[in-house]
Amino acid sequence: MNKFTKTELAAATGIYLLIIFTLLSQSVTSNVFDLQHQYGYKFEHYHQVFDYYKHYLLPLLAYITVVYAAFIFIHGYIVPVYLEQQRFFLGILFSVITCGVVFLTIMISDTWYYGYLFGVYKTVKGVYTHCVKQAFIITIFYATIYILYYAARYLFFDQLYRKVISKPWFKEIKVEVIIMLAILVALPVFGGARGEIRGTIILFFTSLYYFFIYFVCQYRIFPNFEQHKNKRELIRELATVSLTGFILGAFILITIPEIKAGIFAIVPAVYAFEAAIVIPVSWWIYQARHNRKVEVRGLKTALDHSEAGLDFLRWQINPHFLFNALNTLYGTALQEKASATGEGIQKLGDMMRFMLHDNVMEHIPLDKEIAYLQNYIALQRLRTQGSPDILIDVTINETLCEHEIAPMLLIPFVENAFKYGISQRNKSRISVSLSCTADKIYFDVFNTVHAIRSSDVEYDSMGIGLNNVKQRLALLYPGKHDLSIRETGTEFFVHLTIQIG
Repeated sequence: MNKFTKTELAAATGIYLLIIFTLLSQSVTSNVFDLQHQYGYKFEHYHQVFDYYKHYLLPLLAYITVVYAAFIFIHGYIVPVYLEQQRFFLGILFSVITCGVVFLTIMISDTWYYGYLFGVYKTVKGVYTHCVKQAFIITIFYATIYILYYAARYLFFDQLYRKVISKPWFKEIKVEVIIMLAILVALPVFGGARGEIRGTIILFFTSLYYFFIYFVCQYRIFPNFEQHKNKRELIRELATVSLTGFILGAFILITIPEIKAGIFAIVPAVYAFEAAIVIPVSWWIYQARHNRKVEVRGLKTALDHSEAGLDFLRWQINPHFLFNALNTLYGTALQEKASATGEGIQKLGDMMRFMLHDNVMEHIPLDKEIAYLQNYIALQRLRTQGSPDILIDVTINETLCEHEIAPMLLIPFVENAFKYGISQRNKSRISVSLSCTADKIYFDVFNTVHAIRSSDVEYDSMGIGLNNVKQRLALLYPGKHDLSIRETGTEFFVHLTIQIG
């Protein structure tokens, strides 16, 4: 909560500086005679002398500064140091003193700001009485607003914060809500300081209505429209929420005597601004946010694919396999010095070419994946051809296998079978089969399991290779593949079906 308090104080400071900058920039950029006429017409009407600086700028600066300083002092010091620590006597005492300072400052500034009242009331006492009443009402108003705000803030952190902070939508609306609150707080401070109470009330509730429309459009109407794409339904929902929001706002405003008489006069302007600005801007923000989400989702998927591919390559180019293959070729060369050596080298070259070129593509023809499998199995046959107890059975039916597939999806299962299914001391069997239909690929791998496998450090979760291919299947073929892995004490089965298209 301390971090949030700092954010609140920073927001209050930003609003204060914005208001001060607006007032001072107006004083610098505008002609003083125009300002005299713009803000001094009431003084002129009641035959009072008007000075822009004494009767407008300085009283407003004092008014705004004391309200800002009181908020900073109470919210940043009195509440956390005294009231939240249950030191109520000093906390309440300092709060009352602060409110008294606010009251006196507003009262004194009002005697200048409403200086034209000296031409309205018959006595000076009447003017001072009016300023005292107004300053008292404004001070009570700000104190009430702060108490309500703090109560809502306390209830939020005590009851809801931990529940909603983990929700994805909370992060999305957090900035928007802070901006909305800042604007709503700034309106009564700035407008009330200028004495435009009626206009400020209308502006406050109108802004509240527009924020209501914005949030409903952002998080309800526009997402629904993305699903049904029905423009009539969109218009009907917009009309319904606009009418509902206006009825609620009007019900509140007609309870205020100063607003009741002219409530329906502002209806056309409210709806015109909503149709021309609020809804189009809300749609633009929604589209920008939606496109950004799609882009981020695409980048994340691409990153997942890249990371999976890199991890797979790190695992796939296994130096032990290359070392064994080279040793096999070397031993064969010593024995035959001819065709087997050349054949082995050619197959190894084809495999390396596949890994360097085809493996980086998004999809490849299935026959290239099959060729890689066959080259790999052929090299493994060379390594095991002197062992009569090792049986390698391969059945590949390439009929109807004209599909495209993500590279390196099938080989991990075969490598896993040779890695853990071959024993030089026990009978071993590996069976690989592949077939296709018009829209599916069927792939099965079977191998014997030997006791040494269970003690291998790479045994956990069937090794990084199988975990990686599971991840890639989930990313590349979501809902379009079926992977079944079953293991007994002596056998290991893999069945994979991939739906193409």
